[in-house]
Amino acid sequence: MKKHGILNSHISEVLSKLGHTDMIVIADCGLPIPDETIRIDLALKIGSPSFMETLQTVLEDMAVEKITIANEITKHNSELEKKVADLFTNTPIHYCSHEELKEQTKRAKAVIRTGEATPYANIILHAGVIF
Repeated sequence: MKKHGILNSHISEVLSKLGHTDMIVIADCGLPIPDETIRIDLALKIGSPSFMETLQTVLEDMAVEKITIANEITKHNSELEKKVADLFTNTPIHYCSHEELKEQTKRAKAVIRTGEATPYANIILHAGVIF
């Protein structure tokens, strides 16, 4: 049994296969996930696991060089936007429309679906390198 890191075998596998600039998405429970994109469904019940808990856990195992979030988070979920910005103080944050973010999920290696039920709690993580 693993002693450290992510225990979820599907997330662990996706992270281990990422290359520079590959993308994964951490999503709330309402984001539509394209059929062609791997879905890792962690949602247990409304709110569990949370977006932030999932994001923080993934960040312990993943080098991220840039993030993408929806413009709409500023107006509809500013508290979460601040928490995300606080995590990524030295990482470029790209804003786009929610529609564009949904379109980009088609190119992601996987979407990790959480139980989060607050508006626009979705993020694209662009893989960096560790060297």
